[in-house]
Amino acid sequence: MLIRKATDQDSKAIVSLFNIIIDEMDLEIVRTLDCSKLDIVFQKSFETPEFLSQWAQTIVAVENDKVVGFLYGYPFENEKKINKLMHSFLQDAGLSPSIVIFSDPEAYPDEWYLNSIAVNPKYQGHGIGSKLLTATDDLAANQNKNKIGLNVDWENPRAEALYHNYGFKNVGQTKLGDHNYNHLQKSI
Repeated sequence: MLIRKATDQDSKAIVSLFNIIIDEMDLEIVRTLDCSKLDIVFQKSFETPEFLSQWAQTIVAVENDKVVGFLYGYPFENEKKINKLMHSFLQDAGLSPSIVIFSDPEAYPDEWYLNSIAVNPKYQGHGIGSKLLTATDDLAANQNKNKIGLNVDWENPRAEALYHNYGFKNVGQTKLGDHNYNHLQKSI
């Protein structure tokens, strides 16, 4: 298995994995939208240099030339412009530009925020998520951050236990959509 920087050619595979997270978040606004149009928004986002390596950093796990996992995150100060860029693709997808998909702030100041990590269910349990998670230290350090943050749903204690095993500690709580999350951080 290979962990590498994502390219625009990986965007369709990333979107299919990103949708695992979107489904789990169960956002009210997403339930009202045509998912195929929303996929266009996400795909266009993950085709941009801003999402792949400039404002955010996206990496993929590849096995047998197939993207089987991905991780995406960014420094706190880039969150608003990343969301704004994503929303700029709504009209391209035939959606109203007034729609706000992600309105709740997720990142904490002075951290590199791990927004999303997902592994294809057929490949889970093979250490792929762990290898992606381990790569966050370098991603954060390359952005001059000494803390990594993430949110974990209260309804997912198994994931929270995994993050604790990697040195993350609970530093707060937040609400995203209708779900409560613990905000975890790790110093590097």
